[in-house]
Amino acid sequence: MSQRKRAVIKPEAAGQRAAGRASAGRAPAGRAPAAPDPAAPNAYGTHRVIEPPGSLPQAARKLDNRPEPYDNEVLIDVETLNIDAASFTQIERACEGDTKRMAQMIMDIVADRGKMQNPVTGSGGMLIGTVAKVGPELAEKFASGKKAPPLKPGDRLATLVSLSLTPLTIEQIKRINKDTDQVDIQGKAILFESGIYARLPEDLPDRLSLAVLDVAGAPAQTAKLVRPGDTVFVLGAGGKSGLLCLYEAKKRAGVTGRVIGLGHSQASYDRMVESGFVDVPLKGDATRPLEILSLVEGATGGRLADITINCVNIPGTEMSSILATRDNGLVYFFSMATSFTAAALGAEGVGKDVSMIIGNGYTAGHAEIALQLMRESPKLRAMFEEMFVK
Repeated sequence: MSQRKRAVIKPEAAGQRAAGRASAGRAPAGRAPAAPDPAAPNAYGTHRVIEPPGSLPQAARKLDNRPEPYDNEVLIDVETLNIDAASFTQIERACEGDTKRMAQMIMDIVADRGKMQNPVTGSGGMLIGTVAKVGPELAEKFASGKKAPPLKPGDRLATLVSLSLTPLTIEQIKRINKDTDQVDIQGKAILFESGIYARLPEDLPDRLSLAVLDVAGAPAQTAKLVRPGDTVFVLGAGGKSGLLCLYEAKKRAGVTGRVIGLGHSQASYDRMVESGFVDVPLKGDATRPLEILSLVEGATGGRLADITINCVNIPGTEMSSILATRDNGLVYFFSMATSFTAAALGAEGVGKDVSMIIGNGYTAGHAEIALQLMRESPKLRAMFEEMFVK
């Protein structure tokens, strides 16, 4: 380890440096620096927060959603929203499946909050659209290479940040597809300077890319977590994120590993079996933890799973995930319906020593990893096109 020499500062030199710092606008010694002004335009979008002041856009209750970009923002003409599965399920149930009521509920949420953040689930989703305008300050950063990939008007993109922090206006809802959780609209959205995004690939249909990118974090995290020889248990294995996780888990666990999948409905069960990515398919209700524990014990000879991945879109499945995992194993909660309180206190209550990861929709390279799965697996792509390209 290299050693640093300790500098000896003479009193007069120290005074000169302190004066220099003060003249450069720094706070004098003994006085706290001025707090940043959250209302000033910044990369994180706090200047768009209406209430409560000072919070970040995702945590805010209401955003300024005027479709007039600041110098460091991108204005997007929105075509389709991919509503988060937990949020879409809640809206569909609340409206008893009536698409007209669902459309009005979505319009009301956006009108009230300035963003598509379900007040019950707290989650949002993502969108695809076309760049309408790039603020001049951000355009300079694109031109200089300080931010990449560059964007310009006319570029088609998918936002990789949640709708729960994206300023959004909806002029019209054209269509709601209950099979895909996708909502076609006419509207505008704002992408902050800190926002991540992906330009839509030319070799994949837009709706396919939207469906995959909506859950890109799940297979990318699975790729990081699963090791050769692992026994992996995926709840919600017949859904969108579940199928991607099955494929990635099968690839990473290898011939010495084992992949167990759980589906609730017959359709979900049939999809995971059809995929060929699961070694042991199970059918059961993830809200019934003792039943799921019994199924996984039977599938593993009592050893349980090394890694459990929860992709279920309804609440109340935390304990099924925890009980199905061996001591010192790992549970990855990708579902936005997960309750941190239920997971933490529930694990404590049953004396289960497991590590738990709350799903982060972002991990480095997640968009590229997820889209590449569509190119490398003809079976997975065919299933996704059947499910989402309608």
